[in-house]
Amino acid sequence: MPAQILIVEDEPSICENVVYALEADGFAVTTAATGRAALEQMKSQDFSLVILDVGLPDMTGFEVCQTIRKTQSLPILFLTARSSEVDRVVGLEIGGDDYVLKPFSPRELVARVRAILRRVSPIPLPVSGSESSIPLVIDDTRCQAIYFGTALNLSRYEFRMLKAFAAHPGRVFSREQLMDHASEEPDASMERTVDTHVKTLRARMRSVREGLDPIVTHRGMGYSLLETWPDA
Repeated sequence: MPAQILIVEDEPSICENVVYALEADGFAVTTAATGRAALEQMKSQDFSLVILDVGLPDMTGFEVCQTIRKTQSLPILFLTARSSEVDRVVGLEIGGDDYVLKPFSPRELVARVRAILRRVSPIPLPVSGSESSIPLVIDDTRCQAIYFGTALNLSRYEFRMLKAFAAHPGRVFSREQLMDHASEEPDASMERTVDTHVKTLRARMRSVREGLDPIVTHRGMGYSLLETWPDA
């Protein structure tokens, strides 16, 4: 099931842009134009994250956040035109997880949402001793990948990419999606190096099991990890 995102924003143009960006990235989106409407929505539906405008017509986003925090701990990302450091600090101190200033890039917002969700809800990974269909174990505590019993020497970007692959064997990841998984603050320069990181991952994995190419290229789409392993 896709992550459920609640957007609380009273400016239709901003709300529409955020909805489009999130839905294009696979999220399910619900919207509310006032703080009270958002709180009512949350009584009847579970959400993975709330994108909360500070300047709402009926109550401030800070007040909405304080109300949410009385009963729930789900992540909250503030949207605001306020650039004051005091406002940013207040938002984080009362329970916000991140803060994006208007105007903003929808792509950056989506990347921040994905980063927050990765921190609070790590994707499921094979662990030592569990039954796994792939010969790859991700040790998230040590930031280490074990491939056919051998620890791979990886950079943090390569480790994060392989972690994403390992959680979903056979799933095709676009370069942009891999960039989001690999970098806490993805940008265009990072996207251009995805191919390089994939090439390095292939080389390190082939050094352990020569003749087996574990990462599949899907032309015009991206990359995936093998789903069926002949030697597993």
